[in-house]
Amino acid sequence: MRLPLFPLHTVLAPGVVLRLHVFEERYRLLVRRCLDTATPFGIVLIREGPEVLPASGEPAEVSIASVGTFAEIREASRYSDGRWDLQVVGTGRFDVRSVDTDAEPYLMADVVARPELEGDADEAELLVVRVRRRFVDYLRLIQPRDGEPGIPLDVQVEVELGDDDDDDDVDAADDVDERFLALAETADDVDAVLDALRIPDDPIALSYLLAGIIQVEPARKQLLLEAPTAEQRLRDLDELLDRELDLLERRLALFIPDRGLLAQQRN
Repeated sequence: MRLPLFPLHTVLAPGVVLRLHVFEERYRLLVRRCLDTATPFGIVLIREGPEVLPASGEPAEVSIASVGTFAEIREASRYSDGRWDLQVVGTGRFDVRSVDTDAEPYLMADVVARPELEGDADEAELLVVRVRRRFVDYLRLIQPRDGEPGIPLDVQVEVELGDDDDDDDVDAADDVDERFLALAETADDVDAVLDALRIPDDPIALSYLLAGIIQVEPARKQLLLEAPTAEQRLRDLDELLDRELDLLERRLALFIPDRGLLAQQRN
């Protein structure tokens, strides 16, 4: 299928919500196209190159990842000058087969949807139990200690409300953060904490949720996105949690750039 692409220095995982401020003319056209046709666009990681057009107005060369995520627009607010504020959700992965730089002001690509595979069911189930519990430790350690600046989880996820509801809802990760803080000091039962936080036990859903929340470099998130099965993604997350928990225990978390500055650069 043909798909308009929105390259970013960000990896979007299926089930995760991303907010975008669209100000470049080429991407305003992309948004209008997707809204008029009720179709998604694709978000792909920029491996090298800028997100924003240079001052010359001529498109710069960018190198993009070969695996991206379908992004469906859930909310769109248009400013009087034509800019857009969007809330999009990742709905699945795709492989980029070819890219056309001439057909539209933005990139167009021929893409093929990637299947979502669980992998070995028994191994995946064991990893779910381990990774869910370690995720509670990760949430606990990522909270600031006395005198440390807070680093809020800048992630939202789309969750199912229940069998009687036809629609999904958006659950902000900063709400997850707040719910965790309320529970962490009093709950001795890790399973109760996990249930209260609505952390899924489905291997595919869990692997993507954690891939969206864990604070690691975009290149590592891209590797998680490209994992062939949920089992492999959970295994990779387990290894990443080894590193992250050790860093957080010693308060050696990786540098995270200022989100306000990134927001100014994001289309």
